[in-house]
Amino acid sequence: MRGMNGLESSSSLSPSLSSPYFPVLHNYPLISAILAFAIAQSIKVFTTWYKERRWDAKQLIGSGGMPSSHSATVTALAVAIGIQDGLGSSAFATATMFASVVMYDAFGVRLHAGKQAEVLNQIVYQLPEEHPLADTRPLHELLGHTPLQVTAGAILGFFVALLSRLINKFAGGA
Repeated sequence: MRGMNGLESSSSLSPSLSSPYFPVLHNYPLISAILAFAIAQSIKVFTTWYKERRWDAKQLIGSGGMPSSHSATVTALAVAIGIQDGLGSSAFATATMFASVVMYDAFGVRLHAGKQAEVLNQIVYQLPEEHPLADTRPLHELLGHTPLQVTAGAILGFFVALLSRLINKFAGGA
């Protein structure tokens, strides 16, 4: 039975599960998005090893690379909201537009900013040692994603949202 605050009443849940913070653990769109992000970031460690034959744990928190964790996250969020609330809902429309902006930014603005950082770093490396900017810390070059990385992230997010729903459904969730 639901109480006035929309939460399950304590009579239907055990005392340890009746915390007002526990429902967030059943928030299917949120869990799907977090899971898609974690999987995408983890995959980056392996793609770095495959391409460069070195393990780089920084990939777990870094931006750029294959697949796009931004794309995976926002796609999983939008798909999960679409499944949960319906494709005609305002929440789905909002999440879809949010995902579109994030993915466009990932392979548009951020990708080009990374390329500009690469050029600027080359210029700074070629400066004579006595130049005031010669000791400038290098700019971060891996900012954005290629369209393939964005697409791979979106596909990953789509499947994570679907699998999360199936797991939730078979585990006795709504």
